[in-house]
Amino acid sequence: MAFTLGSLVLLCGISGLLTGVWSATIVPVKGNNCPKGWTQLDCYCYIYEDERRTFADAENVCNILGGNLVSIHSDLENALVLELSEAGGVAPGGGIWIGLTDAVSEDDFMWTDGSNVDFTNFSGGEAGDDDGDCVAMVTDTGEWVDDICAIPLPYVCIRETFRH
Repeated sequence: MAFTLGSLVLLCGISGLLTGVWSATIVPVKGNNCPKGWTQLDCYCYIYEDERRTFADAENVCNILGGNLVSIHSDLENALVLELSEAGGVAPGGGIWIGLTDAVSEDDFMWTDGSNVDFTNFSGGEAGDDDGDCVAMVTDTGEWVDDICAIPLPYVCIRETFRH
């Protein structure tokens, strides 16, 4: 039976290639490569955590979960993090921690996961001269602002997908 079904799928596929018309779209079902409750984008898993924590405490929780505070490297990733925070119930204009900080050296930003800072989305185009050394995403715009690390905020963690 499996051979017959496989042959039928192959035949339909060949027929579709020859005629330029597909009679059905066949999508293989694969297991999720992220832990339950996490959202996958490419090779990474993301989770929004609603419990408010300081920047350092949030990073520690993300470490326990096998990752770090989220590092963002594209508009798509920024939009995903914003969407996760909105789905999690953060009020517009609120803030969430992301894993960017200049606590080690002023104006020399680094991600807590050690990845390159190859994308930023600071409000006004660059980091402000605020007293804060940690970066939060503003949840109505997706823009980033410097903030005081001791302020408790919700946050997003990132980790690699499971390897099979």
